[in-house]
Amino acid sequence: MPWWQWVVDVLGVAIALVVVYAVALIARRRWISRAGGTFDLSLRSGLLRPGRGWALGVGRYTEDTLEFFRIFSVSPRPMDAIVRSDVEYLGQRSADPLEESALYAGHVIVSCRRASGDLELAMAEGAVTGFLSWMEAAPPGQRPRPV
Repeated sequence: MPWWQWVVDVLGVAIALVVVYAVALIARRRWISRAGGTFDLSLRSGLLRPGRGWALGVGRYTEDTLEFFRIFSVSPRPMDAIVRSDVEYLGQRSADPLEESALYAGHVIVSCRRASGDLELAMAEGAVTGFLSWMEAAPPGQRPRPV
């Protein structure tokens, strides 16, 4: 077989793999959002270096947990799960110029603390209202957390 046929075969396989990956990402996103309650969310934990370490993704509320799924992963499991009773709201701020290029446009950064360390969430202003409402809500018989 001539060398150019090998090149065409390799390119064909590479294109097929890219298409399969894209279809898997779309199918996963639809599977995650099937129950509703999903929104664009970015997460940064272990705040070691300012402006770095952001992971783009999708957030989904399930009962007492906010699940975070990375946007470019095909794993059906969340990368992180934030349990309502284990997180404390510290405040919010605008993204600095270093962070703006790493986040979705127009997102606000929410600072939180949990037992495993501090974390920051970046979400749209409307999603911040929903997040704060979720933080204040508690199942019957439990004391709501002060915000």
